Amino acid sequence: MSTGTKRTAQRTLALLAALILGLAGLLVGANIWGTGESTPKLGLDLEGGTQMILEPVLVGTDTVSAQQLNQARDIITQRVDANGVAGAEVTTQGGRNIVVSIPDVPDKATEDAIRKPSQLRFRPVLIAQPGTVTPEPTATSGATSSPTSGTASPTTSAKPSATSVSPTTAKGAVPQALSRPAATTATSAPATSGATVTAPPATLPATTPTGTASPSASSGTPKDAYDTAWVTDALAKDFMALDCVKQGDTADLVDDPKKPLITCDADGQEKYILGPVVVEGDKIKDAAAGYKVLPNGQQSNEVVIDITFNGDGTKTYGEVSKKMVGLQDPNNRLATVLDKKVLVAPYFQSAITNGQAQISGNFQFNQARDLANQLKFGALPLSFQLQTRTEISPTLGSEQLRYGLIAGLIGLALVVGYSLLQYHALGFVTVASLVIAGLLTYLSLTLLGWSHNLRLDMAGVTGIIVSIGVTADSFIVYFERIRDEVREGRPLVSAVEAGWARAKRTILAADAVNFLAAGILYFLAASNVRGFAFTLGLTTLIDLIIVVMFTHPMVSLLARTKFFGSGHRWSGLDPERLGAKIRYAGRGRVTIADRRAASAEGSAL
Repeated sequence: MSTGTKRTAQRTLALLAALILGLAGLLVGANIWGTGESTPKLGLDLEGGTQMILEPVLVGTDTVSAQQLNQARDIITQRVDANGVAGAEVTTQGGRNIVVSIPDVPDKATEDAIRKPSQLRFRPVLIAQPGTVTPEPTATSGATSSPTSGTASPTTSAKPSATSVSPTTAKGAVPQALSRPAATTATSAPATSGATVTAPPATLPATTPTGTASPSASSGTPKDAYDTAWVTDALAKDFMALDCVKQGDTADLVDDPKKPLITCDADGQEKYILGPVVVEGDKIKDAAAGYKVLPNGQQSNEVVIDITFNGDGTKTYGEVSKKMVGLQDPNNRLATVLDKKVLVAPYFQSAITNGQAQISGNFQFNQARDLANQLKFGALPLSFQLQTRTEISPTLGSEQLRYGLIAGLIGLALVVGYSLLQYHALGFVTVASLVIAGLLTYLSLTLLGWSHNLRLDMAGVTGIIVSIGVTADSFIVYFERIRDEVREGRPLVSAVEAGWARAKRTILAADAVNFLAAGILYFLAASNVRGFAFTLGLTTLIDLIIVVMFTHPMVSLLARTKFFGSGHRWSGLDPERLGAKIRYAGRGRVTIADRRAASAEGSAL
């Protein structure tokens, strides 16, 4: 082995040591300063957890179909997994209810993600007013209103590449549609143009002494979703009586997509009469949380949700924007309604035809991430209420886990015994490799439990046990390749490198097949099998790391030692025991194995 090869092997071993120390340090830090634990989290079958039975909320004689129930089950499963709860079980019961079993005790965010329908819909704004009830106003004509004070205006801008959506109002501020601004209000235009865009003048209806205007009922049949003729006497009365601060949740309000809706924003600062739905949430192709990028390309601290519409949604959203961009405020505002609450209600500055939208609303990143997950996985076809919630005991428990660990130890002992018997001292490299692989697996599972709430169930334990054999196969392939080279008469140093060149292709192919099988199982199978697939895939990657970063460098260094390099009989690489061929070494010299073979032949004669 050349000096360069030796240094490469030493650097590789040092890099592996740094990786292990880094993972161990991260785990210690998670335990000291975070919510980490020193052991992997256990799954439902090993630790128990919480079982919730969800009952669909039906109106009148409505019934739930099997298709709706199965769709709801699939969406709930995706939502639970998106919140980092691995190993949850979601099943149907009696053709009506959904049973959700979750390891440990779920937090409020997880429960909300399970139960909420998250029906995202886009509705045009017909009327907007502050969210608190004022003294009884005098009815006036018109469908908009304005208080005597308040100067806040929307901070939205429409960009060619995306629709930038901002909150309709800051806390405690009055939206532009209800203020008395000048005849025109300028808002920022796309950063790429450096220009300004003049918004249409706000409509200024007559006001009462208190500064608010009551909507009056319109006559006639509404022509479209944007027509204020939707505002009837009964609707106007209910709207004026609505106090967003006192009422709080509007979940009981009817949300018929073909009818107008009275609702509030999430903070209760503004209330609305909204027209029928013009874009459904199922038109959303993708949603992701991130940080807003400023015009100069720098990332800001503002959390946003980027929404991408599918083909039909892009067309519909573009037509809506073209229609609304020319309307007067507040009728040029499109409300984004989630679970009957208005997230934002910005106005359009230009038509948006590329199917990209961006929502901002003073989100915390975790809130935006949870919301994006709910939007991405679609709307539940039904609303559900919690029927029962009970604690469940582990179905296998510590006893079965103990049996599984004993089985793993037996398998490990057999592999170690075989390695020492077959490869003698070289077998200790196998033992060390398995120990390091076990340490990496332990650190990985524990850290993933902390960062992604990964749960180790009995199927996962089985995957780890199977991986012992996978790892042993890699060592056997490598060692046997080295022995083959020694049998051909190569010196040990060159036999190690030649054996590695031949063995690594086989090892890579075998690990690739294992990893592909694990990936297919993970994405296509049920929750229990997914636990097996995940640990099998993880340990396959670790096996590859160990072989490349420990086993091969270590054998390369050992080949330079006198014990292994001279072919000691207990090294496992004794040329004589392996039946090495006689090979000419130059200037009348032969290899050690050749001399031994020649000596033995002379003694026999």
